[in-house]
Amino acid sequence: MTPRRELPSTVAAAVPVFVLVLVMWAQEIVDSLPNVDLDQYGIRPRTDEGLVGIAAAPFLHGGFDHLMANTGAFLVLGVLIAVTTRRFWWVTVGVAVLGGFATWLVAGANTVHIGASGLVYGYAAFLVAWGVLSRRVLSVVVAVVVVLMYGGIVVGVLPGQPGISWQGHLFGALAGVVMAVVLRPADTRRRTTQQHLG
Repeated sequence: MTPRRELPSTVAAAVPVFVLVLVMWAQEIVDSLPNVDLDQYGIRPRTDEGLVGIAAAPFLHGGFDHLMANTGAFLVLGVLIAVTTRRFWWVTVGVAVLGGFATWLVAGANTVHIGASGLVYGYAAFLVAWGVLSRRVLSVVVAVVVVLMYGGIVVGVLPGQPGISWQGHLFGALAGVVMAVVLRPADTRRRTTQQHLG
């Protein structure tokens, strides 16, 4: 009986990840139509209209090549968060808002920041931090796998790459760590408190 209950639960947990990817692809199809420019609604630093981009930017991409580059990592990391932590929505909203707002605050003027890569960096950082903080076997294994598979993306947080939103990558990753600290399991919080008191 247990496997039958577990499988639907696991599949249901992963559904939102695929739904968001479908929204990204649907948006990019619409954006490819003549006289349509949805990318203008990305994050425009320190402008009132640019605040809309905090919510919109993860769904906007500079063409199908850009979208395809983000889709694979978004699916893998998003499903790992959804299935192993059950905190997909909390992490997604937290990374989008914290990382997006920080990008809006400090990125260069007269620029537009778009793409789901901020979420991808946030997901990767969250999973690694989650493994360190929770110290649960599965979470640690997932953290190691993420480092092995995606450790190379750390280069993306370095400035000086033309056309790359390193601010979005950096603040997305930092937001992922923040969300791991905020959402860490209650038993971990108690253990940490006891260690400090001892």
